[in-house]
Amino acid sequence: MRAEVVEFPRQRIGSSVSKVLETVTVRSTEDIHDAAVALAELARERGFRVSTCDDISSKEPMIDADGTIINGDIFGWLDDGMRWWEDHRLALHSPLPRACRYESEPFWVNADGFHTMWANSYLDEIDLRDFEKRSLCKAAIVVPIHLPFAQISANSFISEDLDKTDLSQDFALHGELLSAAVRRFVAGYVQAHRAKRRIPSDCVLSKREVECLRWAAIGKTDMEISMILERSHATIRYHIHRAGEKLNAVNRAQAIFKAGQLGYLGASE
Repeated sequence: MRAEVVEFPRQRIGSSVSKVLETVTVRSTEDIHDAAVALAELARERGFRVSTCDDISSKEPMIDADGTIINGDIFGWLDDGMRWWEDHRLALHSPLPRACRYESEPFWVNADGFHTMWANSYLDEIDLRDFEKRSLCKAAIVVPIHLPFAQISANSFISEDLDKTDLSQDFALHGELLSAAVRRFVAGYVQAHRAKRRIPSDCVLSKREVECLRWAAIGKTDMEISMILERSHATIRYHIHRAGEKLNAVNRAQAIFKAGQLGYLGASE
């Protein structure tokens, strides 16, 4: 299934929209409930229902300060067969969160394909057979949000008209505003709930440390890296060990993982 590249006449967000975005801004856990209600209303006014997932790798539902489940009690996904936030398999099997792993810009999708702003060959490989069954909708506007530390958030806007399969005009008219709103909401939600620091904030790796970790990340041994970089085995071990200390990593694998989270290693070839 090939992704279709469509040039949409997207609306430009003006300064007046800042007032709308303020209503969905979360600065503390106490703001979450009202911000979620505002986001739901924003979507509803444009004929959509919203569903949000702050972290596709987590099984924990999004909640407000009182423990209210946002996607259920606020966004209204409570009917039998529609409580997607209870089915942890969806993050692995639904094409929507899967696509968010490979795309960072908003798009819309139906059973015919992904409608993106530019070609993305990774999306071509995603199986869209049984799209409605696996996505619980016939079409959706999807907003991927790639957050710090490699966290991926997947968010969808589903038309109130459940039989609607063509969202091209809706995406052109409302896509930019809905994307900006859900990005603001999710970014604030994640920051408000992030209780501990996972990586030292003052970590700066040297050019040589990054170079060694990049080779280690693709499976090269210290000896192989020493031959590639024309440095001694001991020097390579020192650079990788020193990088691990800076990253507060317990071993080589975690050093590579944390460096990747911070963007030091880039995309693998």
